[in-house]
Amino acid sequence: MEKKLSITLGIILLFVSIGALPAGYSMMVQPDGSDLGMTVDLLNGSPFSDFFIPGIFLFTVNGLFSLISAIFSFYRFKYSYMLGLGLGIAMIIWISVQVYSVGLNHILQPIYFVIGLIEIFISIWLFKLIRCRN
Repeated sequence: MEKKLSITLGIILLFVSIGALPAGYSMMVQPDGSDLGMTVDLLNGSPFSDFFIPGIFLFTVNGLFSLISAIFSFYRFKYSYMLGLGLGIAMIIWISVQVYSVGLNHILQPIYFVIGLIEIFISIWLFKLIRCRN
């Protein structure tokens, strides 16, 4: 069961990474959002004047860190569940701040919120399995 959960967590993290890396990169290269079909008007009510800083976070945390964590999960490194837990929490915070700042305006927001919850759930489940084994 532990192996299946690690692989499942890795697949979820890889999925998040595959979406976050190009979107975050695009936000950094084109901070006006035009590359993604967005405008900076979307950021009214947020602390950002363009998408550069959110792009850095998206690329780094949800992109690179999720990719690294996915690899760790696939290889079942000892504490990979902790990375999954942290990234699940980060995802929930990311989406919550986004919805608070710019509103609920895309179906992907609740989907990624649920994905964050799933990452947390699987990570806790893995922790319990590992703890019981030792």
